[in-house]
Amino acid sequence: MTASALSENYSITLVRVAPERPPVYSLEEAARLAGVHPAMLGYYCRLGLFGESRAVADAELEFDDDALFELRRFEHYRRHHGVDRKTLRLICGLRRELERLQTELRFLRGA
Repeated sequence: MTASALSENYSITLVRVAPERPPVYSLEEAARLAGVHPAMLGYYCRLGLFGESRAVADAELEFDDDALFELRRFEHYRRHHGVDRKTLRLICGLRRELERLQTELRFLRGA
């Protein structure tokens, strides 16, 4: 086959696919998916378990899959290990510090 014969038989179509936005859930929807009362989820937010941006009283709360994972983890600690809500705040802060230090260590090792 010649090059002209190939170009007549085949064509390439480029399609641009927009990146899919990860799912976002409202407070009520996130609470339902995690099996907690919406008031409990709001309380966790006010404690700062999900970061400072969700700790603001008037903020419109939205949650992604990562936040749902964290919420399920908090509930597991509370229900199965008897961890109280204030201790959850300490655990959450320690986990964030650990993640920050791990990121810093990876950066320093890569440099």
